[in-house]
Amino acid sequence: MNWEVRRLVINDAARCAELEQQLFAGDDPWPAAAFEQEFAQPNNFYLGVEIDGNLVGYAGLSLLGSLKEPEFEIHTIGVDPAHQRKGIAGELMDQLMHAADQYQGPVFLEVRTDNEPAIAMYEKYGFERMGLRKNYYQPSGADAYTMKREPKK
Repeated sequence: MNWEVRRLVINDAARCAELEQQLFAGDDPWPAAAFEQEFAQPNNFYLGVEIDGNLVGYAGLSLLGSLKEPEFEIHTIGVDPAHQRKGIAGELMDQLMHAADQYQGPVFLEVRTDNEPAIAMYEKYGFERMGLRKNYYQPSGADAYTMKREPKK
């Protein structure tokens, strides 16, 4: 399967919101306006995967702090259910981790405690569980693990 990884732009916001609704319907999915705001932030890095002109995956990384002492946070990652388990999330993670590693900063994220495939993928990338946030996702009330990955030297 051939895909293209590219930077997301404002025109991608509606498709990201559509995917978000499919993937996170019970947890207050982001609307297109939220993606537009995220894409406009200078310290955010949003990528998408396109197959045959159709956006099938997206992911966002944010720089927290300064480049002198950087920390990063993965804001979101999602893949169209019809294209899951094909390596797309891994491709997006490769790109995000490469970007963070250029600046030698740790990366943080939150993930639902019941999302075992995502947890396994994050652990494969060196993330470790730091804590638990009770009732983090709303309105479902699902708990989240906080996870951290130290920078690769």
